[in-house]
Amino acid sequence: MRRSSVFYAVGAFVVLLVLATAAALFMTVHKPGPAPVMAGGETPEASVQQSVALIKTGDFAGFWKHALPPADYDTLRTDWTRPRPDDHPISSEDRADFIKNMQQLTEPDAETKLYALARPKLAQLQAQYSDQVPVMIGVMQAIAATGVAQSKELTNPQKQQATEVINVLAPWAQQVPWFDQARAKQAIVVAVATARKLDIKTPEQLRTMDFDTAMQKYSAGFIGIKQVLAIYGLSIDDVLDSVKVTTLEDRNGHARVRVDYVLLGKPLSTESDLIQQGGRWYSADVLQNVRESHDRLLAAPAPGSSAPEPAPMPAPATTSASRAKPSATNAPAQAVATKH
Repeated sequence: MRRSSVFYAVGAFVVLLVLATAAALFMTVHKPGPAPVMAGGETPEASVQQSVALIKTGDFAGFWKHALPPADYDTLRTDWTRPRPDDHPISSEDRADFIKNMQQLTEPDAETKLYALARPKLAQLQAQYSDQVPVMIGVMQAIAATGVAQSKELTNPQKQQATEVINVLAPWAQQVPWFDQARAKQAIVVAVATARKLDIKTPEQLRTMDFDTAMQKYSAGFIGIKQVLAIYGLSIDDVLDSVKVTTLEDRNGHARVRVDYVLLGKPLSTESDLIQQGGRWYSADVLQNVRESHDRLLAAPAPGSSAPEPAPMPAPATTSASRAKPSATNAPAQAVATKH
């Protein structure tokens, strides 16, 4: 081979290497971000699956933007900072306890200090109650099942779904080594890390957060809860990853889907109703809950008023728009119930 050919081959290789390196650097610096969250879904299945994906990552701000039509989403954000007539004053004792607990969770070396306090208590509880825990959980299971059966707010499909979940969770809870010190140590580490991310020092902060701040706090708290449950053998991510959605009905802007999932190895399913607005699909229950919450808020008397409180929300009728509770698409709606 002639020298010029060798130089040409080496030069070409160097050029290709430089171009490849530049391309890699460009892709690193200009790596595309996540796709923007769209309101609703193109199909009923897509709407539910996107809700599940957002819940899994703890993106509650994205969840609400996806779960509501734009006008309802704007209303939710506006309502978030409205005064709550049913907010009770925080007692000085509760306030002091809250501040003390948060200080203990966030102070330097909190993990070591809290585990040092927990270790002897865990040993004591293990000795005193290890044999009684399965019995106690069995009693709580019976009480919960009775409450579900006698509920006047749940439809029969909802009662069946809640009972199935209880019957799966109770045997798991009976077998969990709640007093295991290694798991407790891991849980304490997660709790401390979560408390530091939350960065909440007083209970008043919980009532004065704007929507965006609250969603960030909810996300941090949810991720912490998921981590703790995983330590004790319950993976929320596995449950959400197992979700499969099948459309049962789709006509005239209304759809009903079946949501199949696996909880602790047990296949379960529920049904959820969706409605189409502006060409996009939304959970009927989530939309109904948000709108009724807004109506109750506007109907409530101003703080300090002597006017009677509004009547509680009536139990949902047994219609195609109310079968979905509980479902994978409306779990975060409890956040609104808590706030509103």
